[in-house]
Amino acid sequence: MSAPVTLPQPRTLDPQDAPPVRWGVIGPGGIASSFVSALRAGTQQQVVAAGSRSLDRAQAFADEHGGFAAYGSYEEVVADPDVDVVYVASPHSQHHEHALLALRAGKHVLVEKAFTRNAAEAAEVVDTARAQGLFCMEAMWSRFLPHYDVIRQAVEGGLLGSLQTVIADHGQHLYPNGPERLSSPDLAGGALLDLGIYPISFSAMLIREFAKVSAAGILTDLGVDAQASITLQGASGELAVCTSTMTAQTTNTAVVAGNSARLEIDGWFYQPNVVRLIAVGDKELDRYEPAADDREHGLRYEAAEVARCITAGRLESELMPLDETLRIMTVMDDVRRQLGIAYPGEPAASA
Repeated sequence: MSAPVTLPQPRTLDPQDAPPVRWGVIGPGGIASSFVSALRAGTQQQVVAAGSRSLDRAQAFADEHGGFAAYGSYEEVVADPDVDVVYVASPHSQHHEHALLALRAGKHVLVEKAFTRNAAEAAEVVDTARAQGLFCMEAMWSRFLPHYDVIRQAVEGGLLGSLQTVIADHGQHLYPNGPERLSSPDLAGGALLDLGIYPISFSAMLIREFAKVSAAGILTDLGVDAQASITLQGASGELAVCTSTMTAQTTNTAVVAGNSARLEIDGWFYQPNVVRLIAVGDKELDRYEPAADDREHGLRYEAAEVARCITAGRLESELMPLDETLRIMTVMDDVRRQLGIAYPGEPAASA
């Protein structure tokens, strides 16, 4: 009798065991609040400073999260000698400026996704970090979650057979009545950089080289993408289909299919989630269930990775290396070119 086919166990380390480093926060908004809450709940990390263009806003953020230095400018955060690493959580239209500000002040950086508006800005940040000998990473938090490690191992270990198809979807009803940053070209708005990056990054994790990028989409009256469908062709014949929309709520699921079996990841696939191993013929063979506290504080895993790298003297993460970030930014540039989208200050796009 053959042994049952099972999913591998995640190799993810406990974030609580990561050595503490001292964090400063640029842009005390919603994602920064979730990040700091995760650090406080599930790591030994120390948040020592936060900065905003409004001192009152920075102070309110500091008070909400246990009390630390509050500054009315970003320059004061990066000048604070107690700060080891800066978390750049401003709108992604400002990531390039704020990452460079921190790096030129001698601080390591974790930069929220999308890393920058485009590949050229990303390359300048990466080149600066490497020249300065400082740690730099894109905060694609999903890459560090246990269920993503289960998926990686299943694909790399041949559990699915030969990888054939990746399908990943991210849609939220955020336009036209959502945040201004999503509708404004000045703020690098649109679904792609905010939502579409999740399915693209997921596909890039599994397909190491793209031979062709094809995109179709619908633009708003202001010229940003309301929704897009992207096909990524792997160099070995794999196909990934990535969809993003900010005009509708979709299932937000993902499928990773090989010629022997497939993985199904439940809705909000990029968050701590259930992974099902399904045989040809649709029989469920095994499933991975995330821990309850992972669902609430999943951002702690990327912070722990940063702390481990900095303490060990590593300038990049093996799970989210800088060349991978540049590859993903190049894909998104190609998608925007095909859709005819250019942000202010960029060359005009030609579809």
